Amino acid sequence: MKRAAFYVLGCKVNQYETEAMAGIFRRHGYEVVDFTAPADVYIVHTCAVTQQAERKSRQVIRRAIRTNPEAVIAVTGCYAQIAADQIGGIPGVDVVIGTQDRGKILAMVEQAAAERRPVRAVGDISQATRFEELPVYEYASRTRASLKIEEGCDQFCAYCIVPYARGPVRSRDIAAIVAEAERLVAQGFKEIVLTGIHLGAYGKDTGGKPELADVIEALYAVDGIVRLRISSIEPTEVTDRLLHLLADSPKVCRHLHIPLQSGDDTVLRRMNRQYGTDEYAGVIARVRQALPDVGISTDMIVGFPGETVEQFENTYRFAETVGFSRMHIFQYSRRTGTPAAKMPDQVDPEEKERRSKRLLALATRLAGEFHARFVGQTVEVLAERADPATGLMEGLTGNYARVLFPGSEALHGKLVPVRITAAGLEHLCGELIPTAGRAEINRPD
Repeated sequence: MKRAAFYVLGCKVNQYETEAMAGIFRRHGYEVVDFTAPADVYIVHTCAVTQQAERKSRQVIRRAIRTNPEAVIAVTGCYAQIAADQIGGIPGVDVVIGTQDRGKILAMVEQAAAERRPVRAVGDISQATRFEELPVYEYASRTRASLKIEEGCDQFCAYCIVPYARGPVRSRDIAAIVAEAERLVAQGFKEIVLTGIHLGAYGKDTGGKPELADVIEALYAVDGIVRLRISSIEPTEVTDRLLHLLADSPKVCRHLHIPLQSGDDTVLRRMNRQYGTDEYAGVIARVRQALPDVGISTDMIVGFPGETVEQFENTYRFAETVGFSRMHIFQYSRRTGTPAAKMPDQVDPEEKERRSKRLLALATRLAGEFHARFVGQTVEVLAERADPATGLMEGLTGNYARVLFPGSEALHGKLVPVRITAAGLEHLCGELIPTAGRAEINRPD
């Protein structure tokens, strides 16, 4: 049996696509092994969102070549799309595929192995018009499953390379989405996470019909889905219809990831974000009115070119006022090919580090305040992993809070009620309640 090893960098979409490609190899008789193990094929699914991600991608490629110089080395993903010649120039790389035609990866790998010559398959992604069906049939993890419903982004934020790497918005057919959801439910997954490059733009390429709310409505009708989670949505795309759908169904996770990026209006305009702080604050108020116990997480960029000390302080105060449940802080990374790379007044790295640390400290404090709300409450937790050394199980609530509670591996993949007894900065602590609220829901055989 031939062996294939995969390494994935970057976002949930990349993770989804890696699972799909691994499934192709499994269905054709390959054993999928750990990336550190000897293999006949190594596939590196790259990321290009930051310079650090590109550097890590190159390191992983070279590690695979060293592990087995005779193996076929295939590189795919965003970095492969925007830097095909650079990656193809690395001695030992046999196959380069961008962000489309991943369904043909096995044929390309076997062609490279048979002919002992490089195979290149990186086209003009800006001309892509159709969603590439790359379904996942099985997951290595057996608790939460991602379901990709959209590809591409037309927003062109000044700092972002993603539209150049992923192309325009392409929406997946609802029938295909429902069919994959049904397969995932049949495998026993309790939670399905809707993912995409620009999730809220679903339907934009088809004139706005169907839209994201239609996808959610269709998935509500799938028997067996217990939890449905939206991975990320722009503030301008949180519609009243979407909020009503989320509020009216017990299946929806009370968590939204709504990127902010900056809390200063001048910086937002220069970033080419399509909202101001007043509009963003209004969206958050509407979300909290519809979903009182909602967790709201966000992305923030510090040190965007020209960001002054005063503008950073505006960001800090705005984030503090909003009171996010979780914040992902990124130091601006200069990306060649984006408008921001050419902007004057690039912020000094030490100053970016200082600002990052301040926001991280705020994020920690706000997370602790969010967690403290749940002490004394009973929440539903999806049990994900057990630590035999401590006797504790770790799981996730619908509003994206980590919970530790006494439990064994027997609870893995189950939704269980847990009474919260203490709150920390990183997680909640609780005790398992055998019967409270909704009965424990076991994974079907």
